[in-house]
Amino acid sequence: MLGYAAMNRTLRDRDPPLRCNRSMRKQTWESRGLSYASELTLQNLTDLLAILRWNVDHDIHFYRCSSKLVPWHSQFDLADLPDFDEISDVAERIGSFVTDHDVRLTFHPDYWCKLASPSADTVDRSLTDIENHASWFDLMGLPHSPYYSVNVHIGARYDGKPETAARFRTAVDRLSPAARAHLTVENDDNESLWSVSELVRAVGDPLRVPVVFDYHHHAFSGRDLSYREAFDLARSTWDGITPVTHYSEPACLHGEDARPQAHARSVADLPRWLRTASDVMIEADGKETALFRVRDGDPSRTHL
Repeated sequence: MLGYAAMNRTLRDRDPPLRCNRSMRKQTWESRGLSYASELTLQNLTDLLAILRWNVDHDIHFYRCSSKLVPWHSQFDLADLPDFDEISDVAERIGSFVTDHDVRLTFHPDYWCKLASPSADTVDRSLTDIENHASWFDLMGLPHSPYYSVNVHIGARYDGKPETAARFRTAVDRLSPAARAHLTVENDDNESLWSVSELVRAVGDPLRVPVVFDYHHHAFSGRDLSYREAFDLARSTWDGITPVTHYSEPACLHGEDARPQAHARSVADLPRWLRTASDVMIEADGKETALFRVRDGDPSRTHL
């Protein structure tokens, strides 16, 4: 399967727009509080269901939802929301739709989710964030499985990789069984950070946490492995589940003025072996239009 992340540009441009990332600033949270968070959550879930229906109508069965689905969730329990009954009903309908149409739904928490941080406060907030993402899957009634993943990076080396890896493993052991069952970890786009092979040794094998292979990131942290070798190594951690991979192309190779790590608006090609052996998340600024272009080879499909 091919998928895309978060924003659907076709639906976002409609009036009114369909999107599942409504949030609010701290000042708004402090002034409008739980009732507004409840309103936004209900809108986000309602639009998520509409986006998934649109995706399936266009033969897209893989989607990464925004982590802003429930704004300010760290400050309350889901059951405290004034619209909880209605929210639960929509979430159950999402779960039924996902199951009935074989949709793969995933999350990717924000960059500040750092399970290996030396800061106890940062780790505590990161654990809460992952638990919250897992609770959204629970509200939808979806199985505890990395098929429905909450994907993170280690994303730093702090005081050294052995020490950082040890803190990451300790933090993962603090997760509930349900949250841990959804967890995956991804290689980084920096030579000094975490490669696929390092993640497999530090996390994948000892914790049985699947490793997501990011094709573009591998260019920066390959450690002398070919793309196929790195993918095969990551795939070995998925224990019979179809692995997730991320695919993007550097914006600078598409004539855009950007640093090498930046994603292009679209992708020109996708290795057949990667598409055959995994579910591929296309990480391109063109979102669903980039997926259509690489899947169908027909630019007119981008106007659906």
